[in-house]
Amino acid sequence: MDRSQKAEAVAQLNAVFQEVGVVVVTRNLGLSVAQSTDLRQKMRDAGASYKVAKNRLAVRALAETPYSGLEEYLTGPTAIATSVDPVAAAKVAIDFAKSTDKLEIVGGSMGGQLLDAEGVKALASMPSLDELRAKLVGLVNAPATKIAQLSTAPAAKLARVFGAYAAKDAA
Repeated sequence: MDRSQKAEAVAQLNAVFQEVGVVVVTRNLGLSVAQSTDLRQKMRDAGASYKVAKNRLAVRALAETPYSGLEEYLTGPTAIATSVDPVAAAKVAIDFAKSTDKLEIVGGSMGGQLLDAEGVKALASMPSLDELRAKLVGLVNAPATKIAQLSTAPAAKLARVFGAYAAKDAA
């Protein structure tokens, strides 16, 4: 790799670090090509990316980004998982690490908050952005659904419902 290629690689990594919501640093302990391909595919499916980068280039790319504290984790055979969704990369990396002992979670960062391996595991246990959106839509839809069900129910059912609410309020 000549100097111009290195500069281009640093610029690309820096642009990625400026856009993402989370960075997870992993240590590869002998992943096979098939395992690495499987991990990359799972990352893509979740809207994340997984890249092996030279540590020196990654350290230079981290400069002037919210993730500048990650330099201490970039030693040895490492790779970087990133995603815009703050949970996606961590969730896929943790799930994959559970299935094989050849991937170790070293640490990560969410915004400016530095995370150790346990912090990344805690982040992975949180619901993703899509799951939170689905729950919110469900909460908004629930009252409307109940009103629609009540309006189509026979008058006797309505009377029982109103009677039950009156008894509940009286008690």
